[in-house]
Amino acid sequence: MIPPMSTPLYPLRLQPVYKDYLWGGDRIPRAFGRDLPPGIYAESWEVADRPEGMSVVTNGPLAGSTLQTLLRGLDLDLVGRRGRGLKVLPLLIKLIDARQTLSVQVHPDNAGAARHGGEPKTEMWYVLAAEPGAFVYGGLQPGVTPDSFAQAVAGQTVENLLQRVPVQAGDAIYIPGGRVHAIGSGCLLLECQQNSNTTYRIYDFGRVGADGRLRELHLEQAAKVIRWDDLESPLVQPKRLESRGANERWEILASPYFRMEQLRLAEPYLLARDLETFRVLFVEQGTVQVESPAGRETAAMGTTLLIPAACPDLTLQPVGGSARVLTMGLP
Repeated sequence: MIPPMSTPLYPLRLQPVYKDYLWGGDRIPRAFGRDLPPGIYAESWEVADRPEGMSVVTNGPLAGSTLQTLLRGLDLDLVGRRGRGLKVLPLLIKLIDARQTLSVQVHPDNAGAARHGGEPKTEMWYVLAAEPGAFVYGGLQPGVTPDSFAQAVAGQTVENLLQRVPVQAGDAIYIPGGRVHAIGSGCLLLECQQNSNTTYRIYDFGRVGADGRLRELHLEQAAKVIRWDDLESPLVQPKRLESRGANERWEILASPYFRMEQLRLAEPYLLARDLETFRVLFVEQGTVQVESPAGRETAAMGTTLLIPAACPDLTLQPVGGSARVLTMGLP
């Protein structure tokens, strides 16, 4: 149920939606102190407005409301002016634990989806933790053609044609639609992406699914949407935007579909209301007290909060001296 508009909006906690894909591990509950039964937690959908994974509010007057219900009831008060006319929340935010290397895959960009079907998907990964030697694949090596790529797929050597990028905590990787990619084993990532679940699997290292069969490949669809001239490095270079007292604000990535910034906090920080866009906060390091007219939330490392666009100003208070918070929203 949607409260009267006279009721102040507040930071929303959402129930994660967990996925047990065969390549995942149990690092998400271990790293962030989540009390969960033993099992595989490959992905945690932290903010999701999809039929196969729908976020539900767990705190305050809106507890029990789905994200889709909130969007229908609050409209621009939830998504902001840049989200005018949207029927679903435009972003999907995930945690990803790659115990094994994921399949080599590609997603369509907007143009590719319009021509060939599926949902467009541009994404980015922020590395929260990485084992020694961890890497990702992103983009093609120079000189790769559709024919040489098809031959490599048939010969099971396709990874030799991809850019291999070593990663460590704090790195950011950009994967626009059309860029061939794979997450390497040992990576714990925060992913911000267009709200899409269209994936074309190209190569899967011979793995079998729960049914004992090789997992399905989508070679014909992939070939139609791959950007064959994509030679740019996927590694993003963050830049400092401002220093405010002892605090710093950094731009991690600004894309046509989403924006990610990092707040490096050493003292209270005013997060002013932004009627243009909703924001998602993820506590990367430390613990933060989030103060609003509706009360106070203690957000430990690994906590995700959805901040409606019409939410009043917030104060972020680092606990214990310092904290880092990632913020995501519409550009």
